Amino acid sequence: MDAKKIEEIAKQINDSIPAGVKDLAGNMEQRIKQILQQQLAKLDVVTHEELDVQQQLLLRLRQRVESLEQQIQQLQQPANDDK
Repeated sequence: MDAKKIEEIAKQINDSIPAGVKDLAGNMEQRIKQILQQQLAKLDVVTHEELDVQQQLLLRLRQRVESLEQQIQQLQQPANDDK
């Protein structure tokens, strides 16, 4: 989750708090943002970019495995033809 989205959520939460409570709490928005970032850091999440990279790596790996399987079949073919 990017910092801009965290700020947006923190601002929405802060805006919903009554003015009197805000005065008592001081810089509530900053504290809420810190708590959100700490809690999100505990989650095992990845960015869209990281996910895209992993998907591309997986696709290339799948293609390589398929290519190797075809090579194995071609190498086994003459052995099967001799029988």
